[in-house]
Formats: sequence, structure tokens, C-alpha cells
Amino acid sequence: EELGLVMVTENGVIKKTPLADFEAVRRSGIIALKLKSGDALRWVAAASVGTDILIVTRNGQAIRFKERDVRPMGRAASGVTAIRLKKGDKVSSLDIVPGSIKEGRTLQLLVVMAHGYGKRTPLQAYKVQRRSGSGIKTAKITAKTGPIAAARLITDEEELLALSTKGQIIKTNIKDIRVASRDTQGVRIMSLKPGDRVAGIVCL
Repeated sequence: EELGLVMVTENGVIKKTPLADFEAVRRSGIIALKLKSGDALRWVAAASVGTDILIVTRNGQAIRFKERDVRPMGRAASGVTAIRLKKGDKVSSLDIVPGSIKEGRTLQLLVVMAHGYGKRTPLQAYKVQRRSGSGIKTAKITAKTGPIAAARLITDEEELLALSTKGQIIKTNIKDIRVASRDTQGVRIMSLKPGDRVAGIVCL
């Protein structure tokens, strides 16, 4: 099964390069993506034929499109638009949706906001669109919730570990996080000290 390396930048640019192009990597490294000024490469994942790509932004937008919507490019190329971002928005996560989901397993998107709010939403709520659109709302972002710190596709994971910017680790059971529709702010799932925020999450 042919694998492509999918790269996504914080400004919403995506690039897919055949994994075979990276077989002869020198010790000094090789160019994987030509970045535009002011952008940064933040996410890399392997995607096989028939999968979908799901991207979530800090201000609460999400887009899901077919892997085949991104044509393969050489290492020196700069990529194409994955999602059209509104002013001040940045990409906060990249996930690969498998082509086939085993019977009995349901996929959900777990969204965690910077101030400790979170929710789970069934993947069916995110219809496949075309690449380069502005996406659909995945969470209601307010001053209380803060922007989206991280989003993850989950199936049967049981625990959420969240790391804060001040070095705290908070653990919670995923089943205790409410399932809610896309346009909601979720509920508080962890308590943070004043001035602290969620930096990243791990699902186990």
C-alpha cells in the first residue's frame, strides 16, 4: 500500500510527498518542504491511499477532505492550501482518518481548549469536503474556553493526559468527557492554576 508523508503548516498549507523520496536522508538532513516566510511546519503524518485528512484550527474550524485531493509533490515544493484561515487563526491539529473502520469501533474527535474545556463529537458530524475551503465549526470558542490547544481522533482510548505550559500533568478518563455537537464549548475537564494553559495532550 503506497504511503505518502503528509505535512501541514500552521498557516494551513499541506503537502504530500511519497515516503520513498526520504529513503536516502543524509546526516545533515534534506529539504522536505519549502516554507513561506512567517509559516512553520508543525505536523507530519503518514497517509495511505483511501484515507481522509482532518485538520482543526485554534479558533474552532475543522475541515475533512480526501487524501487524493492533495497531489504528490517533490521535496522542494511548497505545498497547496489545505484550509482557508480567517485572520488571526492557525492550525492546531492534523489527523488521518482511516479508510475502513473496524466493526464495533466508533471514531470521535476529542477537542481540548487552552483553559481546560473539552468535548467529544462523533466523526460522522464532519462530512467530507473539498480541500481549500474554510471548513465547518468544530467548537464554540470563547474567552472562557480559550482557543483549541489540541484535537485528536479517538476510538477506544481510555485516558487523557494533558500537559500544561507550567509543567503540570493532568489525567482524566475519556468516558467522563461529555459527547456534544460541533457548535458547543464543551465542559471543564481539568482545573488549571491562574495563568496556566493546556500545551498538549496524549490519549492512552
